[in-house]
Amino acid sequence: MFIIAGLGNPGREYVNTRHNVGWSALDVFASKYGIRVEEEKFKALLGKGVVEGQKVILVKPLTFMNLSGEAIRAVCDYYKVDPESELIVLYDDISLPVGQLRIRPKGSAGGHNGIKNIIQHLGSEVFLRIKVGVGEKPSRMDLADYVLGHFSEEDKAAEKEAYEKVSEAVVMLMQDKMEEAMNRFNRKVAPPEEEKTE
Repeated sequence: MFIIAGLGNPGREYVNTRHNVGWSALDVFASKYGIRVEEEKFKALLGKGVVEGQKVILVKPLTFMNLSGEAIRAVCDYYKVDPESELIVLYDDISLPVGQLRIRPKGSAGGHNGIKNIIQHLGSEVFLRIKVGVGEKPSRMDLADYVLGHFSEEDKAAEKEAYEKVSEAVVMLMQDKMEEAMNRFNRKVAPPEEEKTE
């Protein structure tokens, strides 16, 4: 069994904001496999289904981003899954260009409060994660304003494409194809006008 959690904030004002790309990506995955994420339990919305022969529980924490770990820990405990190999977390990353994915088997929070809280509650940095790039914030802008802001029309198209890739990546991780998924999806999406270097 796999638990696939998308991070975000509940409430109409947060729909489709940069900080809610985890929820948005999970919605695309859920709709692709006909799973309804609407059962309220463990401070989260849950959806149950079968994807490529594997049982899955889809989770959208309702705790607000900074307390995501409470819901995720409760779901992991209840369903007795091993977070190190059976939990996949989808979330936004401001250090990646819009629409770029980065898949990791473990790692620090990197300044992301939702991930920080999950690490605290699980007591481990080892869990599968798929980061979705939302682009760097403009230098004069407040970080909270930026991540709670909405995408431009152009960026919306890139994000939509990214959500489709997230669905493919999730299935690959469920099939234990971490290396393959990283090789395929961690490649840079070059902006049309120039190659970006790290």
